[in-house]
Amino acid sequence: MRSSKPSIAELRPIVHPPGLLARRSAEHWAGRWYMRRLSVYATWILVRTGLSANAVTGLMIVVGLVGAAAISTGGIAGAAAGVVLIQVYLLLDCSDGEVARWRETQSMTGVYLDRLGHYLVEASILVALGARAGSWDAPWLAAGLAAGMLVMLEKAETDLVDVARHRAGRSPALDESAVMRSPALARGRRLAGYLPLHRVTHAVEASLLILVAAVVSEATDSIRPTRALMVAMLAVTALTAVLHLVSVLSSSRLRDA
Repeated sequence: MRSSKPSIAELRPIVHPPGLLARRSAEHWAGRWYMRRLSVYATWILVRTGLSANAVTGLMIVVGLVGAAAISTGGIAGAAAGVVLIQVYLLLDCSDGEVARWRETQSMTGVYLDRLGHYLVEASILVALGARAGSWDAPWLAAGLAAGMLVMLEKAETDLVDVARHRAGRSPALDESAVMRSPALARGRRLAGYLPLHRVTHAVEASLLILVAAVVSEATDSIRPTRALMVAMLAVTALTAVLHLVSVLSSSRLRDA
């Protein structure tokens, strides 16, 4: 059993194994750029508290939801608080897996809670944006709820691939199976890679965009920039949910062995 009071030097090679930052599809850009450099210190503290990896994931979810609640309060202060809390959410998202690797307690429960947290927090941020856009008026709140549901739908489209394969007795899909069988669709997917619209709905990106809209709204004394962002987010979530479904059905993910 590993020490409950490791040094940073002992911790780092275990919690940051080779190839961790090379996981382009699994590692957020902020993790590669700066958060993994900070997370090892947070993990060093968390290991000493005795919290389990799943408890850290639970804390991550709570912090993310509080960040969304802060965003919903309106004004620059609420948006700024949301950005800070979402950064802490990302830090904990890095550290929960690091705690699990150090303690050798990786589990399906941990994966499940982590995915559930991303569903809840990213959807909640868009609901909070709708609340900001209309001061909790029903039409704008409905737009936020719709965008949140579409974000969850897109995530479900990805996760349901493994559900379908498992029920069919197949192994999980490999990254190579995401290649489009149609040359035209493959070209379209490559072009879409240069403009990854789906990323604007991720927690970090969405919170930063909301802060920018809040600053512009304050500077112009108008709610229009925030409302324009809400409309844009609704359009992006609708478009990406449809395109992602086409991508899944047109690839080999539901056909290969």
